[in-house]
Amino acid sequence: MQKYLNLSLLILFPIAWFAPLMRARLLPLFGTSEISVISGLQSLWDSDVALALLVTFFALFAPYLKTLGLALLHFGLLDARVKPALNIMGKLAMADVFLIAVYITVSKGMGVGRLETAWGLYLFSACILMSLGLSLWPSKETVEQSPELRQD
Repeated sequence: MQKYLNLSLLILFPIAWFAPLMRARLLPLFGTSEISVISGLQSLWDSDVALALLVTFFALFAPYLKTLGLALLHFGLLDARVKPALNIMGKLAMADVFLIAVYITVSKGMGVGRLETAWGLYLFSACILMSLGLSLWPSKETVEQSPELRQD
């Protein structure tokens, strides 16, 4: 089951990247615009390339590479010694969820407009958390190989 939950993340992550994370309304004069991970990255590329590269790594590549690595590990195509590196990738991926929370808090405190969280933020957070949980969940092979995890 763990293998298939992890494989589902390979589909859910791209959906979460394009899903609306929040809806922003700047002053009553302007309409509401939806912000996704991809639209946020697009606007970031226009203003700050170095920061855009950093956020792209944390928001897209780190979680996806970790998920791919775990899939390869689950299907026996990758050595188990890689698992600590995958855990580090998962921790790096959580940084973007924290940044989004900070942006929402700062924007709400400014009082210039209205900012609402959208379903994509919850989907994206759930993908990151599920990925983290799957990497911490010992696989059947790990339990069989580790005497301290066995419950004889």
